Amino acid sequence: MLKVHPRLGVWLEIGGALFAAGESLIDEAKRRTKMRRWQSYHTVRPGAATPLWNILATQVRAELAPYGAKTRLARYLGIPRQRLQDFLSSKNRMPDAELTLRLLHWLAEKRAGRDISL
Repeated sequence: MLKVHPRLGVWLEIGGALFAAGESLIDEAKRRTKMRRWQSYHTVRPGAATPLWNILATQVRAELAPYGAKTRLARYLGIPRQRLQDFLSSKNRMPDAELTLRLLHWLAEKRAGRDISL
């Protein structure tokens, strides 16, 4: 260990304590921002914890640019147009598995040049 002037020893201890506090704050920040697993009793909401849904919603929104496309898609899915709006733009609802699979099927067909919602 290095010999330190007695007056500097106190400052080295304070610096060490501040460093340790900073490390613990970094660990706490990492723990809080870590994506959590869904628990079966919680309702899944769109957001940072649903990256695959976010990508799908973005891709579907890009295909809904032509006039009337959103209405035709809602009819194909068998849901009200406002519910489709809630899923894709408002981001306050999540579709169930069947609707998600139908959205994926619609997107694949649309990209293949066939609009099955007509």
